[in-house]
Amino acid sequence: MLFNSLVFPVFFVLVFASYWLLPPARIRARNVLLIAASYVFYGWWDWRFLFLIIGSSAVDYVVGGRLGDAEDPARRRMLLSVSLAVNLGSLGFFKYFNFFLDSAVDLLHAVGLQAHAPTLSIILPVGISFYTFQTLSYTVDIYRRRLEPVRDPWAFFAFVSFFPQLVAGPIERASAFLPQFLSERRFDEAAARDGLRQILWGFFKKVVVADGLAPYVQRTFDGGAVDSPTAWAGTLCFALQIYGDFSGYTDIALGLARLLGFRLMRNFAYPYFSRDIGEFWRRWHISLSSWFRDYVYIPLGGGRLGRTRRIVNVLITFTVSGLWHGANWTFVTWGFLNGAYYVPQILLGTGDHDTETVAVGRVLPSTREAAALLGTLVLVLAAWVFFRAASLTHAFQMLGTMVGGPWTWSSLDAFRPAAGLVAAVLLWEWPRRHDQHGLAIAHWPRPLRWLTYLGVLTALLLFGRFGSQEFIYFQF
Repeated sequence: MLFNSLVFPVFFVLVFASYWLLPPARIRARNVLLIAASYVFYGWWDWRFLFLIIGSSAVDYVVGGRLGDAEDPARRRMLLSVSLAVNLGSLGFFKYFNFFLDSAVDLLHAVGLQAHAPTLSIILPVGISFYTFQTLSYTVDIYRRRLEPVRDPWAFFAFVSFFPQLVAGPIERASAFLPQFLSERRFDEAAARDGLRQILWGFFKKVVVADGLAPYVQRTFDGGAVDSPTAWAGTLCFALQIYGDFSGYTDIALGLARLLGFRLMRNFAYPYFSRDIGEFWRRWHISLSSWFRDYVYIPLGGGRLGRTRRIVNVLITFTVSGLWHGANWTFVTWGFLNGAYYVPQILLGTGDHDTETVAVGRVLPSTREAAALLGTLVLVLAAWVFFRAASLTHAFQMLGTMVGGPWTWSSLDAFRPAAGLVAAVLLWEWPRRHDQHGLAIAHWPRPLRWLTYLGVLTALLLFGRFGSQEFIYFQF
């Protein structure tokens, strides 16, 4: 079931009404209702994959409980291994089996050996990368003795399957999110109002911005040879498309959660207003970046073992995060490239230099800040080419065109509507870069507030493409 489908509003209204009709003290009943609703939501795509998420939840619930009781180090390692094997094994099979098999065949062909891979039609379960990492954080944190296991299976299953963030995050930590399923939730009118504003902005970014830019991106990346201005314009459109699509989903998820009495972590903080690649990754897909930091980078040694080892650990972490995004060498290259961008910051000691929002207390950035913003954007755009291209060959062709391809300025005429949309989003979000989301305008005078809501709703009705495209990150 898609947020931007016609059936979802009906579904959510029924869940919302049933949920709040239950008394606050009926915590377990509310959790059972959320589990049932989440399984309906998830099973709408393919009911067979319900067995996968139920099985994964059951394994981690049992393993977590036994880890909490176990004292013997060998037994604790064995239990953790079970969780890792089940979760990473299912993720690896469904997401990477064909990728690694085809790569092995290509490698054998490269050394002169003939091999043929069996053809298997493996469907990628929606959201498997997200809920797998969420449940892994639970068992790993119990193993590290940073979290006590939950003894209420209904709370745990609701935590894993919570439908607003089930298929595309944010990837919640059990230590922060799971306790919310164990306590009473009371309706908070102020939180609900802000949740509605965030939902409205999320839908605008998805169905107007992201889906509106999709044809321009497709024309650039899927339509054959292009000139340099088209390559740059199409890549910029993709940067805003994937931002509008993914952060739009997150805004909707956070808003829906607030309507149900939950708080999800922030996942985007205006990433295109970043002055270096380190800041970009502190603002883009925050839940995944912090997950890889805590469960990959730090266990590898982080920055504790010297500068050279830190560089290696950064490159490994970013490369693995690229592979997490997709079973293709383009994603692996995209991840490695982002890690390589970070190396100069390590060498210069500026990795955590920019921690405040850009241009604090000023309307416009300084000349130095503007140059840093533009330089970071160019690096990010170059990396996005690998993310969007169908193959490495295609990606390098696009980059070659961007750097040294033919220039036909008239080709940009076709991008005028897209340019207006990109400019409108950036100009709207720039003054609100300190806010939690683009419609955090509760402090505005009421007439201006409602005029803004009406404007966004009108844009949705006139230009929105409801149900036309799935969210991009569903494929990950």
